[in-house]
Amino acid sequence: MSGDGRCEGLLVVRCQLGERAAFQELVQIWHAPLWRYVRGMVGSPHLADDLAQDAWVAVVRGLTRLRQPERFAPWLFTIARRTVADHLRQAYQASVTSVQEADAVVDDPLSGVLTTMQVEAGLNGLPPLEREVLILFHLEDLSLATCAEVLGVPPGTVKSRLHRARHMLRSVLAERGYGHE
Repeated sequence: MSGDGRCEGLLVVRCQLGERAAFQELVQIWHAPLWRYVRGMVGSPHLADDLAQDAWVAVVRGLTRLRQPERFAPWLFTIARRTVADHLRQAYQASVTSVQEADAVVDDPLSGVLTTMQVEAGLNGLPPLEREVLILFHLEDLSLATCAEVLGVPPGTVKSRLHRARHMLRSVLAERGYGHE
């Protein structure tokens, strides 16, 4: 994850000026974190591919309007969040039931050590708000302030959601036979 906001800001400015190589570099840096976030929210790698692509299209369309280039990461995740929310809203309106892909959990708990797959499978058992805050904070390594900006809530709310989400994840994993409750 890019931690240098000034270099990232310069890269965004280069993109805003139309430099294709800069946009490729920006995508190279941020596509994987964006995809992991979307994948964590929707559960399906194929759907994550489509939604991540939709988010990148929105980025291309709106990049020239980004007034604070050094704030690209929160802006990108806000776009991804809206893309996911739009998809979920459409899915609920169409009364489409979501399919749990977490059934393919590994049978061998490896002495209580949780794999990333197991944690991701546990995330699928959480409600969207709790899943989202865990993905942004723990998997995407965003700060509390950045999470708050992306989610549009105060940092204290992020902390309380994190606390609740960790407790819920612990319960989900315990129900599935991983770790200790």
